[in-house]
Amino acid sequence: MLPSFTLLTFRITAALLLCFGLATTPTQAAEPIRILAFGDSLTAGYGLPEADTLTARLADALNKMGRPAVVINGGVSGDTTADGLTRIDWALADKPQIMILALGANDMLRGLDPKTTRANLEGIIEKAKAADVEIVLAGMLAPPNLGSEYKTAFDAIYPELAKAHNLLLMPFLLQDVAQISDLNQGDGIHPNGNGVAVMVRNLLPYVTHAMDRMEGAS
Repeated sequence: MLPSFTLLTFRITAALLLCFGLATTPTQAAEPIRILAFGDSLTAGYGLPEADTLTARLADALNKMGRPAVVINGGVSGDTTADGLTRIDWALADKPQIMILALGANDMLRGLDPKTTRANLEGIIEKAKAADVEIVLAGMLAPPNLGSEYKTAFDAIYPELAKAHNLLLMPFLLQDVAQISDLNQGDGIHPNGNGVAVMVRNLLPYVTHAMDRMEGAS
């Protein structure tokens, strides 16, 4: 049996060590923000290795900035806005806090009625807002060869929706990438790894702004 003074010393030492341990336990890291990249082949990463996809590159960039994030790949190659509207409920089941809405390119390539595209996008937006998801609307622009009337109607979709629903708007997802051969794959449509790096660089300010808006509202 330990002498009484030794036992007392042991108890004091143990208590001090316990207190010291509690005091030096690192603060629990903040939970990563869940971001859904909801789109078509441009977000799915068509023709690219996983590490070069938009979602992987964006997650890496945000984490390097000290903005912990999980970026969910919600891209399906070939999807139109109508396809997106049919699967948005399923995508929202992943409980994203932010959504990058990047649909419409395939509508435009097929020459679909801009009114229908707008209505589909608005349906997606309304469902996401009902789930308290902060939205970054990533716009698309129609090429001149589709005609000035079509281009005017299509190009107006994204700024009009952003204004109507108070969304953050990236006017053109392929800014500084479209029609630049060194930044695209052989088809001239889908970005290569270098092109994705430019997309991420241009997208980051909008995503971090959305993170700030989301945190400010909480």
